[in-house]
Parts: sequence; structure tokens; C-alpha cells
Amino acid sequence: MRVQMKVMCVWAVLLLLGPWPAPAYRTPFDQGPLESEQKGPGRTEPRGRPTERYPRDEAPDGGPRSSRECRRCCDPREDPPSGYTGQSYPQFQPPPPEYKVVPQINITILKGEKGDHGERGHFGKSGKGGLTGPQGPAGYKGSKGSVGLPGEACKSHYAAFSVGRKKGLHSGDYYQTLVFDTELVNLYGHFNMFTGKFYCYVPGIYYFSLNVHTWNQKETYVHVMHNEREAVILYAQPSDRSVMQSQSLMLALETHDQVWVRLFKGERENAVFSDDFDTYITFNGHLIKHKNDL
Repeated sequence: MRVQMKVMCVWAVLLLLGPWPAPAYRTPFDQGPLESEQKGPGRTEPRGRPTERYPRDEAPDGGPRSSRECRRCCDPREDPPSGYTGQSYPQFQPPPPEYKVVPQINITILKGEKGDHGERGHFGKSGKGGLTGPQGPAGYKGSKGSVGLPGEACKSHYAAFSVGRKKGLHSGDYYQTLVFDTELVNLYGHFNMFTGKFYCYVPGIYYFSLNVHTWNQKETYVHVMHNEREAVILYAQPSDRSVMQSQSLMLALETHDQVWVRLFKGERENAVFSDDFDTYITFNGHLIKHKNDL
């Protein structure tokens, strides 16, 4: 666009200057011999000009020269030179140079009015993904949120007991349940002191332990029972000395399961020792983990 504007400006300047008249061309026959055409020492005649054979004022036969001279068609018509004796021909006056009126063009008006917006084109293809930029600065701390709704109360599950016996026990003709007479810990009353059994109200994993004192010269033979099944046995052979024996285990209990201690029937001399002053026999148990947390 800038190149087109420059070209238009150049043409406008040339048109304002107008045409210049060209200098008239003079033929060799319209003027006298040029300095280079004169004869003399060191002067040579130009080729193709018969100045000696055909003088300017005489024809080749000696008569007057015809008015119809040999002229090139491209030469401009001019008045005959002074001193020309040939036949005269009509006086020719060159037309005056023509001047054209060129209107001045205001370049500023060449710019058209702004057109309307065209229709939006189609979306191009998506370019390739750029590299991951650096991590931006940390934002401002937001405002404190509103208080949420209260949640459900935390449910904690506990179960534990520890009981003892201060009286010894000898075996009979049938199995005997070892009943305890001393309550050390009985959380929520899950251990029944009358039946000597622990009743499970919180299902889960439990830990139990049993400690007894043997009798001299007598065998000790008891079981820790899970419902009606023997879980583990505590046994001590007859000896001249009485010793403390212990047994421990873990059980997975369901609701209403029972755990208790049973003395074996009297096929042999079987007994556990204790007295009224000290507690030699203890039975303990507690919940390790609730069933819902497993």
C-alpha cells in the first residue's frame, strides 16, 4: 500500500510540471557546413555527404535546385536557413506547446471509509501444548468458613473383668465350674459372679488369662472353656512342692458367647489350692478391638 501511494505522488508531480518542448532537430541541408565539415588541412569529410558533387545551391546538372529536397520523414519541419536561394516553400510555424491542466489530487481523500466487520472465521487447529510453567506465588489466605453440623457422638466400646478365689477346690465325680468369690474389676457387670461365667455383650477380640496355685502331691487339671468347647488346658503334675501355674489366650467372641473355667472330674486326685487370707486363683479378660473396627 505504501509503494502504491509513492508511485501516485510521483505521477502527480510530473503532471503538474507539464510537457517541455524538445529542441528542434537541424538537418545537414538546413544549415551551413559545420566546423567539422569544412575543408582544410586535417579536415575530412563525413561519409555519405556529397558536398563537392552537389553544392547546396545548385543541382547536379547546373540548374537551380528543386524545392523538393530529400528530407527524412522523421525530421521536424523548420524554416529554411538564411541565405537559402532555392525555391521558397510555405512558412511553417511550430504549434505552441500544449499545456494540460492537471487537477491536484488530495492524497488524504484516497482512503476509503471503514468497512463493516466480516463474519467470524472457523477456529483453527489447536497448537502443541507448551511446557509447564513455574509454580505461581501462594494466594492470599481465604476467609474462615462457617461452622459445620455436629457429628455423631463417638462410640467407645469397653469390656473388662478381673475376679479371684480364696478357697481351694477338690475334684468330684463330675465336672465342676470354678466359681470366684472376689470381684476385683467387673466393668458393666459382664462377668456373672454367681455362675462364674463371662457373658459377651460387645463382640470382638478378647484377651484372657488364668492363674492357679497347685496342691502338694495332687494333680492340677483345668480347662478354659469357650461356650461348651475346651479352648486351652492348664495342667501341673503331682509334686512335693506347690507352684503357681498360668495360661493365657485370645478369643474372637460374638454376642452372648460365654467364657468360663472348668475343673476336670475326679478320675485322679485333682485340686487347686487357696486359703482365706490370700487370693491364689485369678481369672482376667478384656476387649482388645471391637468387631466393627476389624
